[in-house]
Amino acid sequence: MSVNLAWRAEGSPAAPPLVLLHSLGSDRTMWDPQAAALAERRQLIRVDLRGHGRSPAPPGPYSLEDLASDVLRVADMAGASRFDLCGLSLGGQLALWIAAHEPARVRRLVACATAPRIGNSEGWQARIDAVHGQGMGPIADLAIERFFSPAFQSEAPAEVEAAREILRRTKAEGYAGCCAALRDADLRGELGAITAPSLLIAGQADVSTPPECLHAAAEEIRQAQVEVEEIPGAGHLLNIEAPERVTALILAHLDDAG
Repeated sequence: MSVNLAWRAEGSPAAPPLVLLHSLGSDRTMWDPQAAALAERRQLIRVDLRGHGRSPAPPGPYSLEDLASDVLRVADMAGASRFDLCGLSLGGQLALWIAAHEPARVRRLVACATAPRIGNSEGWQARIDAVHGQGMGPIADLAIERFFSPAFQSEAPAEVEAAREILRRTKAEGYAGCCAALRDADLRGELGAITAPSLLIAGQADVSTPPECLHAAAEEIRQAQVEVEEIPGAGHLLNIEAPERVTALILAHLDDAG
């Protein structure tokens, strides 16, 4: 059953809608570096996924289908029967799922720092157990090391600390529930159903979903035009590490069809 997500619409209601989906342990403010430029050309629909930000955290575990149901409900409430879709990490995998299972609704797709299968079941279960046993503090410190490249952690301590604080504030039940969705999700063999022209963006310094993950996904998207872009030096949260480049790539892809 879907839940009522916290969400925000920005930009002109007359513009084509663009739904933005954030990473695990983040919230809709993750897209702040891109929001102003994107809102000049699109009606942005930014959501807090269940268990994140201001959205409720129902008892887990969750599935990608649960998360997709939440997002599609928001799109319906916003009057967006068809929309552009952009997500990163968990949000990117969720975007792939929606584009594969609801192809008629997705006009153009951008998936960043993600993969059809992220990590392994044992690793996600260990993280779930750690959150239930110790709360979000230790996990926040562990996750931040995978969010950003070592160079960015040294050069931008304020941005890194802001992301750490959002991680710490994330509801433990919601974080663990989304970890379960990632634990159980495997989109290998499903991406052939995607029909939306697709842009996949990888950070060359991303240790969680390195570029080969995006190239593997691209090989499965056979019904649609697909392009993979790699950003040198960027870690997992590449939209924060390379904001201008990511914004330019997204806009160029979305504007390719007007």
